[in-house]
Parts: sequence; structure tokens; C-alpha cells
Amino acid sequence: MNSKDLIGKIAEGSFDEALANMYGREALTAQRERYSRALERFEELYPGSEEVRIFSAPGRTEVCGNHTDHQRGRVLAAAINLDAVAVVGFHEEGVIRLQSEGYQAELIDLKALQANEAEHGTTAALIRGMAAQFAELGCNIGGFNAYVTSDVLGGSGLSSSAAFEVLVGTILDEYYNDGRAGAVEIAKMGQLAENHYFGKKCGLMDQMVSSVGGFVFIDFADTRKPVIEKHTCDFAAAGISLCITDTKGSHADLTPDYVAVPSEMKAVAACFGKEVLREVPEQEFFAAIGSLRGKVSDRAILRAAHFYGDDARVAKEVEALDAADFQRFFDLVKESGNSSARWLQNVYSIKKPEEQGVSLGLMVSEKVLAGRGAYRVHGGGFAGTIQAFVPDELVAEYAAAMESLFGEGCCYRLKIRPVGGVRVM
Repeated sequence: MNSKDLIGKIAEGSFDEALANMYGREALTAQRERYSRALERFEELYPGSEEVRIFSAPGRTEVCGNHTDHQRGRVLAAAINLDAVAVVGFHEEGVIRLQSEGYQAELIDLKALQANEAEHGTTAALIRGMAAQFAELGCNIGGFNAYVTSDVLGGSGLSSSAAFEVLVGTILDEYYNDGRAGAVEIAKMGQLAENHYFGKKCGLMDQMVSSVGGFVFIDFADTRKPVIEKHTCDFAAAGISLCITDTKGSHADLTPDYVAVPSEMKAVAACFGKEVLREVPEQEFFAAIGSLRGKVSDRAILRAAHFYGDDARVAKEVEALDAADFQRFFDLVKESGNSSARWLQNVYSIKKPEEQGVSLGLMVSEKVLAGRGAYRVHGGGFAGTIQAFVPDELVAEYAAAMESLFGEGCCYRLKIRPVGGVRVM
């Protein structure tokens, strides 16, 4: 089907069920318009394409397991209804042409798939890296033209880069391999592309959640074969909204803060002759706290204690969700947030104690919610976003309170998306 015909089908409502599943029925009008605009832009860039397909990959929100993945711990995260969408036309020219909204066009020669340090941090690196991973796995690759538009907020902890990697992987897998690689392998490819081509040493959580969709439990005890479980829980039916608030804090100069967290946890593990805390029994750690002082910093000990607590909480939150025990889930979310604030200490940078937007947002969240729902620091911390589970009847009041602090449009009401990387139409 060409772009013009697809636009007509969208207007007729032919794809409403697929769109409602990903975004919610209340978003149908906006998504119809968004997809139609993307098709029109694709036709402007690549006129005359006889057949086009549309693909989507979501961002993600971390739910529990704050800074546990790099210690081979457990995490719980969920795909959200913000996503990257690609209109794609396939060809046999041996190149990938991709234009992302607001960025320069990229041209990737599929005969030149080696990593290039000069491309670190670029879109080209991610595209080349994903194609290279498919080739190394023995999968088919081929050319296509694409226009990409994304509403996954960059720098928000919602994993815009992982959504893009999964999007490219889904395109290659669905068209050239009939989906044989699958969601888990696409996620692994995304991590390798980001590590070796993009130049960022990320873990696997972001890509896995984007690729699989829904609530995803991951146990990284064996990083080569992580245990992955998909769970479902209908927050919408329970009258609960997921709200992410951008506190507008700058991430500039925060790299040392982020690096210190895994470094300090590993320093504690090293005192036991181990690489990461997952290899050190919790009882052994707590029995040795007195002897650890002087060998590592007090903050390192506190951060290690956070790891053990949050790693255990992940399994408890999964049990609560499976039982639809929302009050138990909320209590655990708040416990996790309190542990991040007190023991992990990632709600503000000690280099900038006068800037505490995350702490301020959490304090006001506590006041507005008044014992209902839950709230916590989101993602890596130190600046950026906070997460809240808000009863629907309080969403307007909650959003207004956040906007009074951080400006109009800072609070995003999100939904859990049940599907990961997919061909939409």
C-alpha cells in the first residue's frame, strides 16, 4: 500500500484497534493525525514509493531496581505510550537512508559496517551498529528509506536512544527476516550497537523493555542469558495514571556522579574478592559493615545497602502487580524511592546542593497525593525526572502543582504500552 492509500485507511479508522492498543482510545485522533503527517513527509522525501510500512518502538520507564542492573541485579521496568515511529519503503540499493524529524539525513552503506570512533554519539552510529549486529548474527540485511518521528523525550530517562535502536532492529527483522531474530535478540543487538558503535556503555534494560513491551522483569545474574519475564497489569482499569515530571535540572557535569555509583558499589564487592554485589551474599555484607569502614567510604557502604534492598523489592513489586494489589505496590514504590534518596543518594548532586529540583518535586508530590498513589526519583537521578502513580481524580491537581514548580508542560501523563517494537501498518 502506498502513502496516499495508507492515509485514506487511517482516516477511515482501519487501524484504530492497533493505535488504541498502543496509545489509548482517547489518543486516536492525535495519533491518526501524527501518522498521516509522517506519511506525507515520507512522500515529500522519497516520492513515488509503491509500498510503505509503518513501525513503532516505545520508550520505557524504570519502576524498581534503581541502579541495580550494573551489579547484575534485578529490575522492573515498563514500556510507555511515547514512541519512535518510522514510515519505511524498502529497496535493493544496499543503503539505508533515514531522515529523523529535526535532524540531518543519514546515509549508511551496508557494505561498510565497521565501527568508527568518529561516529560516536551519532544517529549514523546506531543505524550502522544495528545493521552490523544483524549481519554478525547471520541474519539478512537490506536497504530502505525511512522517515522517523519520535515523541520520546530526549534526556528524560525514558530511553529515546533505545527506542530508536529497537525501531531499526524491528524494521530489519520484520521485512528481511520474517521476525526470526525476535524481540530479545533485537534488544541485545541494540545494547551492542550503543556500546561499540555509539560509544556509550549502557546496560541491557532499556533496549529489552522497549523491544518486549509491557511490564518487564529482568534478572541480570547471567548477563549473557538474562532471565526475562513479561507481566501485565491494567492501571487504566484501576483508575491510576503514570506521571513523569521533568524537573528541568541540567545533566551537564553530572557524569562523575553517575560513574561514582557503580564504582563505589564495585569497590565494596572487591572487599569480598568479587566483581559485583550480586556475587556477595547480603548476610555476609551486613555482617562485615564494621570492618568495611576505612576500606571504602561510608557512602559506598550505604549505596551497597540500597542495592540489596532494591534488588529484593523488585520481586515483591512483581508479586504485587500480578495480584493487582495496588496498595502493596505503592508502598513498595515509596520504599524504593526513600532508599534512593537516603542510601543511594541520587536525588541531587553534592557538587550543587543548592539545586534540588528532584527533591522539591518529591516533597510536593507527597503533599498533593497525601498518602495515595506513590512517587519516586526516576532513572539515574541527580537531576531530570520524577515518577508518580496518581489516582485519576488527582491527576489535574498533581499536574498543576508540578507545573507551578517547573513550568507548563513539564508533567506527562503516560500509559503502560502492552507491546514493544512492532509493525503497526
